[in-house]
Amino acid sequence: MGEHARQIQDRLAERLAAALPDAEWTVERSVGADGGGGGGGGTPVDVVGESEERLVLVELEWRRADPANNTATLFRHLAEGGALRRTLEDRDAVVVQLFTSYYDLASGGVSSKRKDATFVGAAAEEYLETVAYQPIDLPIDPPKGGGTLPDGWSGAVDAAVESIVSAVGGSGRG
Repeated sequence: MGEHARQIQDRLAERLAAALPDAEWTVERSVGADGGGGGGGGTPVDVVGESEERLVLVELEWRRADPANNTATLFRHLAEGGALRRTLEDRDAVVVQLFTSYYDLASGGVSSKRKDATFVGAAAEEYLETVAYQPIDLPIDPPKGGGTLPDGWSGAVDAAVESIVSAVGGSGRG
């Protein structure tokens, strides 16, 4: 992802930190291969919030060809024996997948790519007892190379943060 996606990530982390100050929020955090710390060849997650009670993993689906891969990879790491599982201890995890309007169909509805990703997320949520999954809309059209972020992008991010806060607050599955 480029500079525009990074602006979105930064705003997400900033707003989430203000709304959920008990968690430590980081951007582009590598999780998985080394048990959750930075570097080490893990899976990069766009925004991560970590508190004593919960681990929140926010994936921004900007223009990814296969967003189901993101959910499958994160849930694999969260499964029993997975590298990220060790970081949970007695905490719950919430995986949030933010979908831009790139995945919307002109005729209405959403693309099969988004449907596949949400299916994987919902199935994994059923399988993993202490993990919740939440797909959330981020109603902006991501600009193509050289473009600019659309008017209203910051408000759209702020609305997505409200949805994330609601999802995290109501996700107590453990």
